[in-house]
Amino acid sequence: MLIVQQVLNGLMLGGIYVAVAVAFTLTIGILNFLNFTIPTLFMLAGMIGWSVSFYGLPFGMSEPLGWIPSLAIGILCAIVASLIVERFTYRYFKAKHGDATEHAIPLVSSLGFLLIFEYMILIAHGSDPRGFHTPFGDLNWRVAGLVISIPQVVGLIVSLAIVAGLSVLLARSKLGRALRATAEKPDTAVLMGVEVNRIVPIVFIMTGLLCGLAGALFAVNYGEVSPFMGEQVGTKAIAGMVLGGLGSVWGAVAGGLIVGLTETFSIYFFGATSAQVTIWGLLLVILLIRPKGLFGHNAIGKGKF
Repeated sequence: MLIVQQVLNGLMLGGIYVAVAVAFTLTIGILNFLNFTIPTLFMLAGMIGWSVSFYGLPFGMSEPLGWIPSLAIGILCAIVASLIVERFTYRYFKAKHGDATEHAIPLVSSLGFLLIFEYMILIAHGSDPRGFHTPFGDLNWRVAGLVISIPQVVGLIVSLAIVAGLSVLLARSKLGRALRATAEKPDTAVLMGVEVNRIVPIVFIMTGLLCGLAGALFAVNYGEVSPFMGEQVGTKAIAGMVLGGLGSVWGAVAGGLIVGLTETFSIYFFGATSAQVTIWGLLLVILLIRPKGLFGHNAIGKGKF
């Protein structure tokens, strides 16, 4: 029964990693761009949501708000931050150098934005973890000796539903065809009438939305946020993305769930300090056996999505 409980815990935890891993997959698969600000977008949604629920809007614009509108504002701020990154990293350097993805400058500048956003939060609120309170009491569902957290179940369902909707969007909509054409070859996509300059911001909006929702779900599920929560989740989401296979949305889903299960069982058998070693050790073994990841393509970015 304890093993079954750990499987449930791992799947629930993996649901958080799934959304962030898919955000990484979108930017790499479509833009061939590793966006280092993704963990910070996750953090911003949780920390700004906590700040608005505890202090209210800045400059005395409101009293403290409820947890739902606070998290909605946090998610909106994550989307806005993602668009700022798009404007001053990807779009600026594409205009200046032609194909921005061929240069390391956008990657390094996104790392700069990661530090800027993180230290802005540290200056405003310090480094201590903050409790995020919801009006719910004990929302655990107990069945046959198993404890199932209802918020975590909802979080997992929401993450999978978003990914399923994204897959349908990519496969069947006009926007999806434009995104796939941009991923295949941006220059050719322009000749075919795709407005790439309008498509790229949509990718960053999706990235901010996925990270914002994941950060909000994390705050509700675990009742705690901190300026460093993005680093903790981001590294494991990257492991999940690579494990599942670069450029594969459902590979990122599988990788995120596998990382969640690996972390839970590692903590259960060997203690909390062993989780990182186990996760990255598993990743190295998988890459030695299958370098493309479990569901990876032969090429990423411009080659295939």
